[in-house]
Amino acid sequence: MSPRLRMALKTGGLELPETGLISVLRPAADMDLSDLPRDRVEVVQPIKPDHDHFQNMGFACRSDSDARAAAVIVCLPRAKALAQGLIAQACARSDGLVIVDGEKTDGADSMLKACRARVDVQGPVSKAHGKVFWFKPAPDAFADWQQAEFLNVGGFVTSAGVFSADGIDPASQMLADELPPLSGNVVDLGAGWGFLSAMLAKMPSVSKIDLVEADQVALNCAHRNVTDKRAHFHWADATNWSTENRVDAIVMNPPFHNGRASEPALGKTFISAAARLLAPSGKLWMVANRHLPYETTLSEAFVSVSEVSGDSRFKIFRAERPVRNGSRQGARSAIRRRR
Repeated sequence: MSPRLRMALKTGGLELPETGLISVLRPAADMDLSDLPRDRVEVVQPIKPDHDHFQNMGFACRSDSDARAAAVIVCLPRAKALAQGLIAQACARSDGLVIVDGEKTDGADSMLKACRARVDVQGPVSKAHGKVFWFKPAPDAFADWQQAEFLNVGGFVTSAGVFSADGIDPASQMLADELPPLSGNVVDLGAGWGFLSAMLAKMPSVSKIDLVEADQVALNCAHRNVTDKRAHFHWADATNWSTENRVDAIVMNPPFHNGRASEPALGKTFISAAARLLAPSGKLWMVANRHLPYETTLSEAFVSVSEVSGDSRFKIFRAERPVRNGSRQGARSAIRRRR
């Protein structure tokens, strides 16, 4: 658990119930839950790598839950609408306390102020650049924080807290506009709520679309946005997902944030995964923010790499002939760029 939650339990006046379920909403993999009674803890985490981390630690894990609980701990996400929805959900499920823990960068101060305006808040305990506070559940006090399961944005279904929940991501739109007709088995790596796959579904020569997405909530949206019978949905970490046969093409707009931190290395692992999944004649179509340093990784993973389009914000790459067994087989030393 966070240092502030541990302090609140030891010296800050916070007491967990001695019996009953303790539900922990959205803990990141770097959160230590070892001080909690493992046999009574339920981790609710729809992000596959974090979900699997806690499952491997021996915790009961679910991507969603409506079970009654003796206490609910909300680990604040950065997205305000999602945070409000989680607190409203916690109030609806808890028979004891609702405990809210978060860092300042996740809006802990503003959330504390907002909750104080609605209920009698206990604590807070401040430590490690964040706060933890708690209160008795009052569902009526947070009724306006209840989030609709799905949102309708420009004809597409999204949900609070998923990437680009408010509309089509401009980088993905640029990539969709540049895609030529593709064929065969195409993978949308990090598919989100399914925009790029919806564009692939318009291509008659595509025989199969694999949507690979780590966020179960986003994937639930994708199910609604891509109803084509060629679509197959995979709740999985895109960086280690595998398929029986190598694929003909991959499209992707890889994330470059892991939790709170900006990590371009995450995008680089997507590139490595794409090279592993593609057939020798397969092609990768990828969009990235202009400032992200992916060129070296691309040129190491593929024999031929071209920057085919872009502007001051984004760049679009086409990469061909994935490198096998570390052999570059005459790879070009520089990335060709559009003229």
